[in-house]
Amino acid sequence: MRHRVYGKKLGRTKNERTALFKSLVQELILHGTITTSESKAKAIKGLVDKIITLAKSKHSQRLLSAYFSNKSLQERLIKDIVPKLESRTSGYTSLIRIGERVGDRTTLVKMSIIGSENLKPFEKKEVVKVEKKVEKKIEKPVVKKAAPIKKVPAKKVTTRPSSGGKK
Repeated sequence: MRHRVYGKKLGRTKNERTALFKSLVQELILHGTITTSESKAKAIKGLVDKIITLAKSKHSQRLLSAYFSNKSLQERLIKDIVPKLESRTSGYTSLIRIGERVGDRTTLVKMSIIGSENLKPFEKKEVVKVEKKVEKKIEKPVVKKAAPIKKVPAKKVTTRPSSGGKK
């Protein structure tokens, strides 16, 4: 009996499942749409709704950092996605069945954030590294002379007559 058991395990441990959910949510925020299996999409649908509702509040930066390791993803969510969803209270995602995967016949789904059709592509902010000029002292490599190889005279090998021959 599954009394009070919430969610699906998807054949993963707890840590693997949370990492999978975080990466799927980050990709959904990043691109606006993702293609995944139906069970994974249904599993993260509630989590996406929860995150977007949290992003609508004024003081959500600290709480959103638990889901997004990248600051620019938080900014994209707050500045680009949330204003398009202000009028909604829930149901921020849509699922469209695409078909079945060839290998294992799993139902594939295109999951998208409503209103993400007009999103501009995500551009990573490039971090400019300042190179410091460091003068390196050029040292001449120290070459050690190898000891001369002594020639050892070869030992004479004598052959013994075999005793196993014919008499």
